[in-house]
Amino acid sequence: MLSLGALGVVFGDIGTSPLYALRECFGEYGLAATPENVIGILSLIFWTLILVICIKYMAYVMRADNRGEGGILSLMALAVRSQMSKDVTQRRWIMTILGLFGAALLYGDGVITPAISVLSAMEGLTYVAPSFEPFIIPLAIFVINAVFLMQKYGTGRIGVIFGPLLLVWFTALAALGINGMIENPHIFEALLPHHAIEFFMRNGWHGFIVLGSVFLVVTGGEALYADMGHFGKRPIRLAWFFVALPALTLNYFGQGALLLNNPEAISNPFYLLAPKWALLPMVILATMATVIASQALISGVFSITRQAIQLGFCPRISIVHTSSQEIGQIYVPAVNWALFVGVIWLVLTFKTSSNLAAAYGIAVTATMVITTILAYEVARQKWNWSLLKASGIFGAFLIMDLAFFGASIRKVSHGGWVPLVIGAVIYLLMTTWQKGRQVLFRRLKERSMPIEDFCQKLLREPPLRAPGTAIYMTGDPWGVPVPLLHNLKHNKVLHQRVAILTIQTREVPFVSKNERISIQEVIPNMYRILAYYGFMETPKMKHILEACRQRDINFNVNETTFVLGRETIIADKGPRRTEEPQMPHWRERLFAVMSKNAQRPTAFFRIPPNQVIEVGIQVEI
Repeated sequence: MLSLGALGVVFGDIGTSPLYALRECFGEYGLAATPENVIGILSLIFWTLILVICIKYMAYVMRADNRGEGGILSLMALAVRSQMSKDVTQRRWIMTILGLFGAALLYGDGVITPAISVLSAMEGLTYVAPSFEPFIIPLAIFVINAVFLMQKYGTGRIGVIFGPLLLVWFTALAALGINGMIENPHIFEALLPHHAIEFFMRNGWHGFIVLGSVFLVVTGGEALYADMGHFGKRPIRLAWFFVALPALTLNYFGQGALLLNNPEAISNPFYLLAPKWALLPMVILATMATVIASQALISGVFSITRQAIQLGFCPRISIVHTSSQEIGQIYVPAVNWALFVGVIWLVLTFKTSSNLAAAYGIAVTATMVITTILAYEVARQKWNWSLLKASGIFGAFLIMDLAFFGASIRKVSHGGWVPLVIGAVIYLLMTTWQKGRQVLFRRLKERSMPIEDFCQKLLREPPLRAPGTAIYMTGDPWGVPVPLLHNLKHNKVLHQRVAILTIQTREVPFVSKNERISIQEVIPNMYRILAYYGFMETPKMKHILEACRQRDINFNVNETTFVLGRETIIADKGPRRTEEPQMPHWRERLFAVMSKNAQRPTAFFRIPPNQVIEVGIQVEI
């Protein structure tokens, strides 16, 4: 059952590649559909599936799990954590930069995948009846609109049909492929790798750049790794080797057999492989499959966004949990509608899946290069592989990834700039937020004082005490929150019980309940509380208070006041402080805008709004 579920969620992207991949290998480069070229490209496709998915991802990269979780940010956290015991700050910084840029590129992929998948499915209508051609773009927009509208309901309600639908889809792919191969069994020669080598020798540079389209057959490889935590390694591997790989291979070979008999079928070998009576059912089935493929990418982007928030690379934004059982099922409204606008813009701008295919792949190839580098670090530092073993295996993967990336570079001028620009913008926002928070943290720390010194002062000069409890939230586990100092300075009063709460994110997906909090009673009725969460979790105040109760520290919610600092960021226009690194003025202003529009802590941490006091603080950065 887990394998069936994995089939529906994990393999949607890679499972819809037959709609356009083989066609683009010929159409985009003007390559003649001769028997030698057809068999050569099919050999390339087959061995790309074997080397990239079967060996690189299934056998090696999926071993680099962060307590069961996959994905590039999870891999980055694992690589960085494996360096913690060594004085390699610069190396950790490089790993962080690579991971962030790889994650940013996946946002570009998240925009292109729904557009190219739905368009390629809709284009089959022209083979049902040519009169459908004017309706392809409106129908594609209608389907895309429905996909993004249903996100707020969560995948739980429709997820139960994803697996069976994709099983039907893969069965149809295999059946069409077998039907095509029956007429030309000669196509099985493509299983021999020397045909791929001969294709390169025969076509030279032209043969190399075709790799940019051959790569389209494995664009879902990163999704396999990213969704590993939802199902586990074994179900994903079973679904791949027993269902997805055989079906994809049979369909590609069936399309190739069709081209051997009829080279003119290169206009759309997928739909021309189907009998006339099956065209409309295949268009409907393909549309369902592309919706599922789009859903997988959209959910993946939601997950990356939550991880980025928890790891401190993104401002707080609204996250809606759509399931009370599955923590991974979330809906991020701001990201959902940003993706929607991007996808619609792509459809209206590029108009056909062939035009989009020219832009597709470059972001994923770059992400795969980064994944290989990070996995090498994990192999060396965490698995304790020798330099020779790690360099030999991951060096071979890196050469392969760089070949695909090099072949895709020419796509930049044909639309490949779209995912790169999206990735660059996301990367800029992530690093600006991270750097801005560091500068802000230093400024607030300058105004603070160590909690031990503060408590000694309280013992020497006891202030007036008000009944009840106050919980002050701060990002600094070392010092006293500025709102607490302001309150004592101006109001000359302190609550009967005071707790200073810091929520910290560890570089693991989940933190067990018995490790959730650490409580220190500095002096009587003055507590320092540290709450720990993983990057796949969203902190909630009720969980923290419940964990405190289990430690015999009971905070009555009705008698508790939550005091939060609300910083107003002012970009410093004065002379620079030379003793520490600064951001350019334009990035300071960008950070100020991001901070102003971040979701209020009250909503993000689910704090009862009628028990919150916010203390405004102006900070020059």
